[in-house]
Amino acid sequence: MPRVPLVPEDSNDAVLAPIFEVFTSSNRDVPDLYRALGNAPTLLKAWTDFAWPLRHEATTPRSLRELAILRVAQMTGADFEWKAHSAFALKNGVTQQQLDELDQWRTSTKFSDDERAVLAFTEQLTTNLAVDDETFAPLRERWNAAEIVELILTVSFYSCVSRVLNGLQIH
Repeated sequence: MPRVPLVPEDSNDAVLAPIFEVFTSSNRDVPDLYRALGNAPTLLKAWTDFAWPLRHEATTPRSLRELAILRVAQMTGADFEWKAHSAFALKNGVTQQQLDELDQWRTSTKFSDDERAVLAFTEQLTTNLAVDDETFAPLRERWNAAEIVELILTVSFYSCVSRVLNGLQIH
């Protein structure tokens, strides 16, 4: 049970209504995370103003970003995030075998060099809150500055998401 009340999906709050409508207009439930964050409407708006472009407007391959998000979820015990983003990952080219072996990516044969570079970076940034030059070098070789920023923001933001989910006990 979440630590704060969930705002009703049919809230008529002027800030929440357009955010919630994104879900309800397509016959989907408003995620519990958004309903919990809806207790602070202006902050939920700021959250979605950052999260949605990060998810939908970035130029790096969505599959790479989803693998990074899922690895963060695994490492931080954010089951809600794992469940939500497993579906996104599968829709965007990640295979079920990759999901099944994500915690073993270093020894699995199911991951490309690009995926391994992103996963090594993801693990180091999530665990150490910093990345050494050796781990960062493959990113610099493969992606331009804007794409590297996207990857850093993705890993960092979803580390935040995991902490918010765990702090609010949204499972």
